[in-house]
Amino acid sequence: MSVSWGSVAAVLGLAVPVAAALWEFVLAGRKRLGYRVQLDTTIRDSSASGPDTTVLQRMQWDGTNLRDPSVVLLRIENAGWSPVVAADYVAPASDPVGIRIAFPGRRVVGMTVTERSPQVPPTFFVPGAEGFETTGREVKLPKVILNRRTHYKVLAVLDREEGFTEPEFPEPEVTAGIVGGVRGGNIKKTAYYPFASRQVRWLLASLILVSATQSAFTLAGDDDAVAAPLDCAAGTLHLSGSTAFAPVLREAARQYERTCPDAHIPLTATSFKGSVDGLDALAGAGEDARLPDGRGLGDRLAFSDGPKSEGRPRLLPRPVALSLFTLVVHKDAGVEDLSLKQVRDVYAGRITNWSQVRGNDVPVHLISRNPGSGTRTTLEQQVLDGRPLPAVTAADCAGLARDRPGRCEVGGTGTLLDTVASTPGALGHSEVGAAAAHDGVRQIRIDGYPATLEGADQGAYPYWQTEIAYTYGEPPADSIAAGFLRYLANEVGKDIIRSRGHRPCAELDKPLLCRPDGTPAAR
Repeated sequence: MSVSWGSVAAVLGLAVPVAAALWEFVLAGRKRLGYRVQLDTTIRDSSASGPDTTVLQRMQWDGTNLRDPSVVLLRIENAGWSPVVAADYVAPASDPVGIRIAFPGRRVVGMTVTERSPQVPPTFFVPGAEGFETTGREVKLPKVILNRRTHYKVLAVLDREEGFTEPEFPEPEVTAGIVGGVRGGNIKKTAYYPFASRQVRWLLASLILVSATQSAFTLAGDDDAVAAPLDCAAGTLHLSGSTAFAPVLREAARQYERTCPDAHIPLTATSFKGSVDGLDALAGAGEDARLPDGRGLGDRLAFSDGPKSEGRPRLLPRPVALSLFTLVVHKDAGVEDLSLKQVRDVYAGRITNWSQVRGNDVPVHLISRNPGSGTRTTLEQQVLDGRPLPAVTAADCAGLARDRPGRCEVGGTGTLLDTVASTPGALGHSEVGAAAAHDGVRQIRIDGYPATLEGADQGAYPYWQTEIAYTYGEPPADSIAAGFLRYLANEVGKDIIRSRGHRPCAELDKPLLCRPDGTPAAR
């Protein structure tokens, strides 16, 4: 009795989905705890920026500044299909601790729960709750009740232990267990799969292969469709553009390379020179590639503070985040709050000495970014009502006359902040995170409102802009450019954007516009 290959393929086509269902709903569906390390980064120098970095750089432990601070964000989740209750944790009934997280080489300075599913009771995480504490290098978490598909996130602030000299810290060690759970019940390190778990995706891939084989025998045809990965992609990606958004991109690139071993994102100190320079580089690379219409570059992205100018028809925008900017002043100016009218009068040359706004008797020195800076363009458009900056009076900021007003220009955000800090009477503009991390400058409120996302969202604070990623044409879906953009929009990417003081577009009421409520779309 002969058996056709088509029949064999048909039998396998039935067996594979049955096996997938048994695995997902019977074996893996038992009680199971999982965790993910979503962010593990150190902040060692002034190149890092953001409100969190300011806290870390100024935080003290027993009266002593932190020597090498870092932050770790972990997600604890019910990775099975059955609820986890207090009695399920492998721990004596008298011990309120269900999960222990150790950080080799680091001691815990502070800890909080930043996010939880609505079904997770908040009483587990109130101050003084049993099992919710830190000791030395360890974070202790209580026996939290976790229904199916619920989670919570723990943010730990850490510092290097004395005597630990390794340049990189070991990964956190998470210890927990579930009675009768999968694979001995130990907590399992999971990963983010927007579609399905690794095992189920393997089984589904097998099913696709079997189905393709059966179709080949039945129809004598070829199936050449290849599914592209959702996030991870192989290849080299070149990033350029905004200096204000550079800290986010550097951290995201580092995490993406760790997650995707076949991806390479080379970055140097000069990778980010400004929004216009980045758009020029992207457009030039696309023109050199001589791509036909309908095809796009898959290895380059440029990031801009705000929309591109006209004349770049093949650069396609994708809003990423809402970014905040601030005016910064030298501490001897004696001002902390200016009305919007006063700001415009300063840049129009009608206010030339800080004493005119009841500050100190010091001439106003305007320190600005070079043309092409998105931070500067945003200042002109959002704050100065479209009016350009006054003429430059000194080619080098060191040549500004100290006894009379003037203006000069510098390259990057860091250089601007250093120049403002060293120039009496200086006024400049910067991304909020970098300004907050610089001790030598003071941020200026506008009409009494500080630079906050809430103030921008309610229309009270004017100095903000949409951070936009640009591609040359539509990148292939399986390219590293498309994969990195999806990564920025998913859970881990949004955490990185938030940690640097920006707001992901997906969290706004109108994510496609990515603008505060009540503001008109850019034309």
